Amino acid sequence: MRPRWATTGSLLAGATAAFGASACCAGPLLLVVLGVGGTWGSRLTALHPLQPLFVALSIAFFAVAFRRLYARSEECAVGQACAVPSVRNRQRVIFWVVVPAALALMSFPLYAPLFY
Repeated sequence: MRPRWATTGSLLAGATAAFGASACCAGPLLLVVLGVGGTWGSRLTALHPLQPLFVALSIAFFAVAFRRLYARSEECAVGQACAVPSVRNRQRVIFWVVVPAALALMSFPLYAPLFY
C-alpha cells in the first residue's frame, strides 16, 4: 500500500522542478519587478545550464502523478479502507491546475524575450 501523500508529493516535486527550470529566466525578471537589485538576478542566470535537468525532472514527476491519479486503479485489501473518491477528485483538480502553470513556467525562456 502506498502512502496517501504519494500523489501530492509527486505534484509538489513537479511544481518545484518547474520553478527550478524557470529560475534562470523568470527569477531575474521577478526580482527586477519587485525592486531587488540586479546582482541577485544575475546569480540566478547561473542556473541556465541546469534547465533541461529541471524540465526532465518536472515531466517525470508529473507523469508519476498522472499515472497514480488516472492509469492505476486503486485496489483495496480486505479489511482496509480505500481512498475516498472526493480526495482523488480534489487531487485531479489540483493536478490540472498545477500542470498548466508549471508548463507556462517551464516555457518562460521561449517567450521571455518578449518582455525584455
